[in-house]
Amino acid sequence: MEKDTREEIIAILEKCVNGTIKRVSKDMTYRPFHEALLTKELVAASAFERSFSTSFGQGPIEEISSILAIATGAECSRQKETRVNVNKGAVDEIGRILSALRDGDSTPNWKKELARISAFTKGDFVQGRILSDIWIKRGNTEIFISIKTVKPNIDQTEIVKRDMLMLKAHSPKYKTYFGLYYNPGGPRREDYNWSIPFKIFDMVKDECVLIGQEFWDFVGGKKAYQDLLEIFGEVGERTREELRKLGH
Repeated sequence: MEKDTREEIIAILEKCVNGTIKRVSKDMTYRPFHEALLTKELVAASAFERSFSTSFGQGPIEEISSILAIATGAECSRQKETRVNVNKGAVDEIGRILSALRDGDSTPNWKKELARISAFTKGDFVQGRILSDIWIKRGNTEIFISIKTVKPNIDQTEIVKRDMLMLKAHSPKYKTYFGLYYNPGGPRREDYNWSIPFKIFDMVKDECVLIGQEFWDFVGGKKAYQDLLEIFGEVGERTREELRKLGH
């Protein structure tokens, strides 16, 4: 990874960490029972983790993704708005697909679902607006990625799939993905164990799902994930002393 790219990412992380330290320091209250049971250091660490996880959500992940994509020579935009023109029959079919998945009347299969909506070519068309968290253009290929929390609820997951199917119905050439920036179950795709999104996507087999290392290496190129872990470690070394002060 180029030095300039590393420094941009480091700046984002340090801003998140330092901002979290300031918030936690301001909001720390005396908790005698918690501190007696856990120690003051553990209470402070827990408060920091919760606050950091919140602040390190959508915005910084999108920002880092954009930096990495641009570093590969691609075009990239955050919160990309796309106007779509979709056959009404395909829109109705997308509704049926999602309803059946949510009700448990069918199992997710991305390829079969794409085949179903592609069958509709005649009749009226309807217009819509899709907002994608990350848009990447490599050559003539346009890529749309919806990034969500690693443990999304059913509504979030359904919206992601609706948007992805609408984009594909508008243009089969579009590449659409559901991106999770880390895998809470472990390092392998098969380790993902948050059950809720499995109702809407096959989180193990669907090629449109990118989890953890797959996501980062897809966006930023080979070794992007490993480079990020090293950067996080480097920033951690710089900020750890300030974190220790929270518990004193």
